[in-house]
Amino acid sequence: MKKHLEVVGAVIVREGRVLAAKRGESKYAYVAHKYEFAGGKIEPGESRESALVREIKEELCADIRILRPFRTLEHEYPDFTITLYTFLCEFISEFRNTEHESLEWLPLCSLDAAQWAPADAPAVEELKKFA
Repeated sequence: MKKHLEVVGAVIVREGRVLAAKRGESKYAYVAHKYEFAGGKIEPGESRESALVREIKEELCADIRILRPFRTLEHEYPDFTITLYTFLCEFISEFRNTEHESLEWLPLCSLDAAQWAPADAPAVEELKKFA
C-alpha cells in the first residue's frame, strides 16, 4: 500500500501573478524542477491552516494571512498518494527563499500546468480562469 500524505499549499496572487516555488533535485523525478505552491506536510495534531502558516514561516521566513480555502486535490504518484489542501493567502511580511531552486511570480494568463507538480496542476488550471 502506498504512503498517503496530507499537505497544504499557499496560493499567493499579486498583480495578476502567482508565486511559484520551483523544486530542486528530488528522489522522485516526476516532481524534480517542477513548480509547486509553497507549503508542506501537515504534522500530527496540526490544523491545515496552522500547518500552512508554519510551513511558510519555515520555507519563506514569512508571515501570511489565509484568506480562504481554494481547492482540495487528490493525486496518485507512482510512489505515494497525496491530498493537497490549497488556500488563497497574502503575505503580511517580507519573504525570502530558503528551500526552493527559485521563486517566481508567473503571470496567470500564461500558466502552463505541465511545468507544475502533477498534484498542483488542477489548481493551476483553475487559476488561469482568473487571468
